[in-house]
Amino acid sequence: MMQGQDIAELLRRNIRDMKPYSSARSEFSGSASIFLDANENYESFSDIPLNRYPDPLQRELTRRIAEFKGVPSDAVLVTNGSDEAIDLAFRAFAEPKEDNVLIMPPTYGVYQVFADLNNVETIKVPLQDDFSIDVEGLSILFDHRDFMHTLKLLFVCTPNNPTGNAMNRDDIAGLVRAFPGIVVVDEAYQDFSDSPSCLELVQEFQNLIVLQTFSKAWGMAGARVGMAFAQPEIIKVFQAIKYPYNVSELSQQAALQAIDRKDQVAEQIGIIKEARRELSAELEKLPYVLQVYPSDANFVLAEVSDAKRLYEMLKEQGIIIRNRDKEYMCKGCVRITVGSPEEQQQLIQAMKQIAL
Repeated sequence: MMQGQDIAELLRRNIRDMKPYSSARSEFSGSASIFLDANENYESFSDIPLNRYPDPLQRELTRRIAEFKGVPSDAVLVTNGSDEAIDLAFRAFAEPKEDNVLIMPPTYGVYQVFADLNNVETIKVPLQDDFSIDVEGLSILFDHRDFMHTLKLLFVCTPNNPTGNAMNRDDIAGLVRAFPGIVVVDEAYQDFSDSPSCLELVQEFQNLIVLQTFSKAWGMAGARVGMAFAQPEIIKVFQAIKYPYNVSELSQQAALQAIDRKDQVAEQIGIIKEARRELSAELEKLPYVLQVYPSDANFVLAEVSDAKRLYEMLKEQGIIIRNRDKEYMCKGCVRITVGSPEEQQQLIQAMKQIAL
């Protein structure tokens, strides 16, 4: 039995009433040899023919993703990176100046950015000291009468950025069940985790959106291809309000090639997970590293005695890490991505020469 809220009731009023733009290629289906409907140039001036607009619904890529992930095609939306899907969630469900969205710092900073861009107020319920979800604190908030009709979005990042830990799926399922709005579970780093994905919960809950991406484990950050999984009712809304041609033909073809190489991707994920373990072990040996947090992602978060100085000294040697010292609950922390064996060797050698 499907659980969750009435999606139509959660939509912004203007989104419920709008008539979506219909592009030339979205109106046509089938096969043809002459295309005179989209005002394109009949000649291409690049090695790869790009004079025609890409499929606005990414039908072939959507079909392959659905097949690979084991979900229905109408539960999949291909997006311009996960960031587009996050923005679509705001534009579909969060009324500017009226509604609230929930975030759980420390977490991915884009949630706050899109809230600001869409003029939507955020309510923050921080993670607990071990970076797990404060289920009790959220439950109290859900029961607060003043917020019952204005809470529209809740963002859960798992594995979390910048802390690297995966959230408990049972906790997430409980939040989806209790939350009066839409829960967006951002699984950008899920491929590196041994914890179960929330993807199978999409068939159980009406008010759940799960985001994944080709940017991380699939090595396609430059192509900007994301995936949103939800009930068809939400997918149809997102299709109606997204940019008509949101994912380029080059990016669609690159993603299709990556799926053909999924065995190589799986092998690389295993290599990165082992390198993550080795990186954590080497960092723990350094005298100025106070703590290395457990990670389910392709990076580690480490607390050091002077994060700013470490960042600056490594930068002088051409090595860039991320200083997270200003993030809530991340005082003194740096975030280090798992690199190639050569890169990690250079990093560790450089860090051994530094005295903080």
